[in-house]
Amino acid sequence: MAKNMYSTRGAHCATDISTQGSTSRPCPAPRKGSTILPTRSTLLCLVLLLGGCGLGPEFQHPAAPLPAAYTAAPAGQAQPDLWPQDGWWRGFGSPELDRLIDQAMRANNDIASAIARVRQADAAVSVAAAPLLPAISAAGAGSQTHYASLPLGLPGGGLDSRSFSATAGFSSYELDLWGRLRAIAQSAQATALANRFDAQTIALSVVGSVANSWTLALATKDRLEYARQNLRDAEELLRAINGRQLAGTASALDVAQQTTLVEQERANIPGLQSTLDQAVIGLGILTGQPPEAITVRDATLGGLTLPPVAPGLPGSLLTRRPDIAFAEANLLGANASIRAARAAFFPTITLTGDGGWQSTVLSSLTNPANALVSLSSGLTAPIFDNGLRAGTLDQARGREEELLANYRTAVLQALTDVENALTGLRYSTEQERLQANAVSAAQRAEMIARAQLDAGTIDITTLLSVETTLYTAQDSLAQVRLVRVQSQIALYKALGGGWQQTAPIETPSVPVPAPLAGTL
Repeated sequence: MAKNMYSTRGAHCATDISTQGSTSRPCPAPRKGSTILPTRSTLLCLVLLLGGCGLGPEFQHPAAPLPAAYTAAPAGQAQPDLWPQDGWWRGFGSPELDRLIDQAMRANNDIASAIARVRQADAAVSVAAAPLLPAISAAGAGSQTHYASLPLGLPGGGLDSRSFSATAGFSSYELDLWGRLRAIAQSAQATALANRFDAQTIALSVVGSVANSWTLALATKDRLEYARQNLRDAEELLRAINGRQLAGTASALDVAQQTTLVEQERANIPGLQSTLDQAVIGLGILTGQPPEAITVRDATLGGLTLPPVAPGLPGSLLTRRPDIAFAEANLLGANASIRAARAAFFPTITLTGDGGWQSTVLSSLTNPANALVSLSSGLTAPIFDNGLRAGTLDQARGREEELLANYRTAVLQALTDVENALTGLRYSTEQERLQANAVSAAQRAEMIARAQLDAGTIDITTLLSVETTLYTAQDSLAQVRLVRVQSQIALYKALGGGWQQTAPIETPSVPVPAPLAGTL
């Protein structure tokens, strides 16, 4: 253990700073009646000794319970390592989607707010790190005074007095013996890092929302097209039934039933059109544009090419999600806050100093003989603060416990997101395949029913029932396809959307942090 000893009696003065390089030298005897003052080297050793005392606790990466594999992954198969790529949405093969997401990245207000918070946090780092170095100021002054020397009313001269000065110095500079100021700066840096991760999380969420709104618009367009086609077919069949009624081969009931089906199909269209318009309006606020500037021109949702994606091992997810990195960076800041709160229990030493020149003649102001230097120090030790420091420390510890729980929640949420996306994608893919088979069968049934009706082997009621089944199957297929596409989008998001943590989150080794790279 480091030690510093100064003895007024005995043979040696010993200063031991480390286990190696310790020195021992004769100690001069004090003069009688003199007071022994510590030398500058002794004070320096004392500063180094105190500064070397760590106040902990050191930051430890939090542990998180992780499963060996995802439950929703196919059983008995090796887990592929097919993470989404940065810009995964470009794999859809839609220039329209690319344009919408690029516009959102430039103009979305949530992203703009997140970037502004990053800038604020960066400025807070500069503010927190400023006390680590003394603030130096300079001043200059000059004056001239004239004193009258003769009685009032009598002519005569006077006395002139001139004074010029130039000084520079620092005041109230605290020696960071216990690392309090450094811990405050590190906490601010961790907050700045967390704000960057938060901005990346928001950007990922915005991209996913744009993709979801856009695919909803495409699916609604598909449903609208089905409804309009079904309406045209129903109207055509109604015309044929009206002709048969005139010929006496169809009844008024047949006409009424087909008329009801036509009106039902016509009534479906306004609701679908409303859903489409609202999806387009939602794209407007996501992309930072008025709704009038948004158009959705792509034809069908079924024509999209979805880039393949599959999760790797659950442990890899910890470095793929910016929200998990955000939670860990907050923990790092809380750890630094605890160290700052513990350091506040110890004494502080402040220095004040200035130097410069003072002269009555400006031309000789910088003459060495006119120089002046002043240096002073002060020691402040807490004695009684009515529980302020203890309360601050307890508050910092409680905050760390809260953020640790938040971190564990973020990990569990990430695992849950992946499991839900895998489950949704697995079953919606199977459902889409089965529903497509149902549509094919319904189309064949409708063709057969029309042919049999023309041949007179069935009545109109049978055809109406077959048509209703076909319309329902086609609409269900469009909805199931939307669920499948959005489940895959959810999987892209759950796996981090191509984001990856490039370096572990650790306590900075320097007090003043380097500028943090990119915002998004």
